[in-house]
Amino acid sequence: MANKASGDSADQPAEELEEETLVSHLIELRSRLLKATASILIIFLCLTPFSQEIFTAVAQPLMDQLPEQSTMIATQVAAPFLTPFKTTLFVALFIAMPVVIYQLWSFIAPGLYRNEKRFAVPLMASSVLLFYLGAAFAYFVVFPLMFGFFTAVAPEGVSVMTDISSYLDFVLVIFFAFGIAFEVPIATVMLVGSGLMTTKSIASKRSYVFLGSFVIGMVLTPPDFISQILLAVPVYLLFEIGILMSRLVFPEKAESQVDNNDVP
Repeated sequence: MANKASGDSADQPAEELEEETLVSHLIELRSRLLKATASILIIFLCLTPFSQEIFTAVAQPLMDQLPEQSTMIATQVAAPFLTPFKTTLFVALFIAMPVVIYQLWSFIAPGLYRNEKRFAVPLMASSVLLFYLGAAFAYFVVFPLMFGFFTAVAPEGVSVMTDISSYLDFVLVIFFAFGIAFEVPIATVMLVGSGLMTTKSIASKRSYVFLGSFVIGMVLTPPDFISQILLAVPVYLLFEIGILMSRLVFPEKAESQVDNNDVP
């Protein structure tokens, strides 16, 4: 182990990284931020003519669950005009997420060694994919069940007519909550890869993660047990997937760390 560690430490200094000034870093950061913002604006401008259709698509899970002759309403004067554009802007951000992540990667890549770059590229690609999967899971699975529950428990004589601005704010929180929750495998792999924890130590925290997943579901979702369970269960399953991925990605490193920790 000592020979291997010394060999690794001897290899890294041989690879020299370019040093830049603070001003050059700020200029590079500004350039990357401008490119990321430009990609969002370009997609937004392309989608603007379809803003009404986009909002209708986002609102469809609720519209499908509303009783007959019930519609969504606008309680603010400018809401019918502004809400579809706000929806389109956030959709553009979702679509441009790979470009935003790439610009972030291009900014930090010069400060990484080759072995770190090989690890970071699939990690970032999988994180984007998992974020999209989380948002898709919220739209196709969580929303129909959650809105069906809300409309079913409405008291008799109460018409369910949701304000479009409140609906947009509500679904954005759910989208981001599920998108971030689906990053659990990436966080698990990063903890093992960084050496902060081992696969064995993470696996020993299963009971805490199980309880914490329901706490996260209670905090990030509306106060109904359906949406809380629909967030908590995937979070825990993704945690188990993260443990499996850690064992596959770092088999020798994880095993050696476990051995070191087990020695009295």
